[in-house]
Amino acid sequence: MQVSLSLLLLAWTVSAATLLSPTLTSRYDTSDLCQLREQFNLPGMHQDGDVIIGGLFEIHIFAIFPEMSFRTKPENLQCHEFNVDGFKRALTMVFAVQEINRNPNLLPDIKLGYQISDNCMRLDVAFRAATALVSGSEKYFSMRNCTGSPPMLGIVGDPVSSHSIAISSVLGLFRVPMVSFFATCSCLSDRRRYPSFFRTIPSDAFQVRAMIQILKHFRWTWVGLVYDDDDYGRHAAKSFHEDVSAFGGCVAFSEVLPKDHDIVGIRKIMQTIQTSTSRVIVVFSTGSNLQPLMDEVRNFWQQMFSCRFEPEEASAVSEGRVCTGDEDLSKAVLTFSDVSDLRPSYNVYKAVYALAHSLHNLISCVPGQGPFEGNSCASLHDMQPWQLLHYLQSVNYTTSFGDHVSFDENGDALAIYDILNWHGMPDGTMKTRTVGVVDESRPTGKVLSIDEDKIFWNFESKKPPRSVCSESCPPGTRKAIKEGRPVCCFDCIPCADGEISNTTDSLECFRCPKEFWSSLDKDQCVPKEIEFLSYEEALGISLTTVSVLGACIAAVVLTIFVYHRHTPVVRANNSELSFLILLSLKLCFLCALLFIGQPRLWTCQLRHAAFGISFVLCVSSILVKTMVVIAVFKSSRPEGKGAMKWFGAPQQRGTVLILTSLQVAICVIWLSTASPTPHKNTHYQSSKIVFECAVGSVAGFATLLGYIGLLAAISFLLAFLARNLPDNFNEAKFITFSMLIFCAVWIAFVPAYVSSPGKYADAVEIFAILASSFGLLMAIFAPKCYIILLHPERNTKKALMGRGST
Repeated sequence: MQVSLSLLLLAWTVSAATLLSPTLTSRYDTSDLCQLREQFNLPGMHQDGDVIIGGLFEIHIFAIFPEMSFRTKPENLQCHEFNVDGFKRALTMVFAVQEINRNPNLLPDIKLGYQISDNCMRLDVAFRAATALVSGSEKYFSMRNCTGSPPMLGIVGDPVSSHSIAISSVLGLFRVPMVSFFATCSCLSDRRRYPSFFRTIPSDAFQVRAMIQILKHFRWTWVGLVYDDDDYGRHAAKSFHEDVSAFGGCVAFSEVLPKDHDIVGIRKIMQTIQTSTSRVIVVFSTGSNLQPLMDEVRNFWQQMFSCRFEPEEASAVSEGRVCTGDEDLSKAVLTFSDVSDLRPSYNVYKAVYALAHSLHNLISCVPGQGPFEGNSCASLHDMQPWQLLHYLQSVNYTTSFGDHVSFDENGDALAIYDILNWHGMPDGTMKTRTVGVVDESRPTGKVLSIDEDKIFWNFESKKPPRSVCSESCPPGTRKAIKEGRPVCCFDCIPCADGEISNTTDSLECFRCPKEFWSSLDKDQCVPKEIEFLSYEEALGISLTTVSVLGACIAAVVLTIFVYHRHTPVVRANNSELSFLILLSLKLCFLCALLFIGQPRLWTCQLRHAAFGISFVLCVSSILVKTMVVIAVFKSSRPEGKGAMKWFGAPQQRGTVLILTSLQVAICVIWLSTASPTPHKNTHYQSSKIVFECAVGSVAGFATLLGYIGLLAAISFLLAFLARNLPDNFNEAKFITFSMLIFCAVWIAFVPAYVSSPGKYADAVEIFAILASSFGLLMAIFAPKCYIILLHPERNTKKALMGRGST
C-alpha cells in the first residue's frame, strides 16, 4: 500500500501543484442574478464532478492577517510556510477520488469531484473554508434555471480537534456529514452535540486506553504527563487522569506544553522532569511545539511510548529544475517520496471511501424498500444531508488493502494503534520502529501485543525501567497510604499476628479462621499448634515417671505387708484397712496417667471419676482406721469396754463402702448431666490451641473435691485429737501427720489450678495427686516398713507391749 500510494502521490505533485490558487467560476449576465456579498480568497484545489466532496487540510502552517482598518476594504489574509505532510494528505484525497471514478463497481455513471481548501492551521480560516464548501463559492447564482454548484456530499477533515468542534457544531445543525481523519478529541463522540461528525481515526478515549494498556504491561504506575493546551490535549489529559487511577496508577506531575516555542516554559517542564522520581513520561501532543522540549531532553530522555502526531519540517524544493519525463520517481530522494508514515494519509483515503460507499448505498436503494418514511428511498437530485447520514452511520466496507472500515454509534472508527520505539541514531536523528500493536477488535486480554525483543532500551541493563512511587508491598504486608501523597505512594505495614495478606499490594490484612494462625511471613494461614500435656515432652515424661514410681512403691509396700501379714506390726495396724489403703494409693498414682496425653472423651470422663473415687477410698479407709484406733484406746479402759462392738470388721468394710458409694454417686450424676469433654481453648494464647478437658459442670467438680476435703478434714481432726494416746497406739500421730500433708497439698492446689493455663493446669492437678499420695504413703507406711525390714527384733508383741510400760 505504501509503495503504490507513494508513486501516485509523486505523480500528483507535478500535476496538481499548479492548482494551489483560487477557483473562478464562469460569469453570467447580471439580470435576475443573486450575488454573493463577498468572496474570500481561499487557496485550494478543485475538480468538477456530479457530486462534490469537500476537504480541509493544513497545507500551510501559518496565516498573516492584514492591518485592521474601518476606512478601507479588508485585504485577504496570507498563508505561508508550506506543510508537506498536509499537502500529501490533500493529494491522498485526490488520489482516492480518481481511483473511485475509475472503479466501475463503485458509483457507476457518477463522477466525483472535490473542493479542497487550506485551513492554514487556524480556526477562523478553517471555519470560513467550511462554510464556503457547504454554501458554495460561486459569485453569481441564476434565478431563472435554478442551477448552481453540484451537491456537496460531505467534508473530509478538519484534522484539528478544535476546528472540528467549531465546524461540526454548525454543520450538525444541517446534518452535513463531516469525516475527520485526524481529530481525536473524545468530546467529539457526543452524538447529541455533534450528530453528523465521523472520523476514521480513533478518539482520545481509545488512545488513552491504548496508553493504559502499555503502562499496565510494563507495570508503570508512577508516570509524568505532558499535554497540549488545546481541546485535544485537555480532554486527553482528563481521560488519562481518570483511567490511570482506575488501574492503580498515579500521575507524578502534569505539565502543559507552552506554545510559540516558549523556552522558559520548556525549561520549567525540563526541571520538573529531572526532579521527578517518575521514569516514564506520557505525552499528548499534535503540534510542533513538542520539538523544543524534545531538543532539551534529548540527552535525558530515556524512553517514551506515546501516541504522537507531529508534522515533519518541510523541505524546500529547488526552483528552476526541469523535468524531462524520463525520471524514475521511485528512486528520487525527495520529501514527497518519504512514505515512512502514511497513517494519516491512509485515514484520508478511508474517509473518502466511506462517503463514496454511503452514496453508493443511497443510490442503490430499491423503491418501496427504502429506510425512510413509507419505505421510500432518497434520490441523488433531491438528496438531503440527513438521508446520507443514515447510510454513513451504517457503512461497512473493506479497503483494497484488506482493512475493515465501519463506525460505531458515536461515529468513531475501530481503534488500531502501532506502538513505536524511538531511539537516537549516531547522527543525532531520531528513528522509530514498530514494536507492537493495540487492536481494540481483538478479544479481551489480547488487545495489546508487544514484541519486547525489538525494543531498544537506552539503559546499561537493556531492560524496561521501573517507574513506581513506592515498591510493591509483598505478601504479608498491607499498603498504608502516606498522608498528603498520591495513592501510589505508600508504606508497607506488616500484618498483625493472626492476620495475613497473600497478594501483592494488598490493601488490608485478613484474619485467619479460628483454628488457624498466620505463618512467620504472614502470607498464609497455617493450622495452630495444638498444645496438651503429652508423653513426649519433658514435663509429661517426668510426671509419668513419678506416677509409675509411686505405683511401684505402693505395690512393693503392699507386697511387704502381705508377706509379713502375720507379724505384730502388720496385725496391730489393722492389716485389712492397711491393704485397702495401699491398693487405693496405687490407684491414685496410676490415675495421674489419665491426665497425660491428648484429651479424648473417655479420658476426660474417666480421669476425674477415677481420681475422685480412688482418693475417697483411700481417705475413707484412713478415717475408719482412725476411728478404730480411738475405739481400741477407749476399749482398754473400764468405761469403754463396749466401744469395739461398733467397729468390728463388717462395720469397717460397710463404712468404707458407704463413704465411697457417695463419691460414686456424685461422679455418676456429674457425668450424666454435664460430663467433661475435650475442648480446644484459644483464650489462653491466640497462636495456639490448648487441648484440654472442660470440666463441664463446675459445681460437679467442686462437689467431688469438696467431698474428698470433708473426709480428709474429719480424719485430720480425729487423728489430731488422738495424737496424745500411749505410744503403743502412735498410729494416730502418723495419721495426723499424713492428713496434715494431704490437706496442705490440696489447699494449695485450688489457687494454683485456677491460675494455671492449659496443660499446666493438668500438671498442677497431677502434682497434687502425686504429692498427696506420696505424703500418705510415706507418713503412714514408712515407719512400719522401717521396723519390718530394718529392725525385725522390734516386730514382736513383747516389744510393742513393752513400749507401753516404758
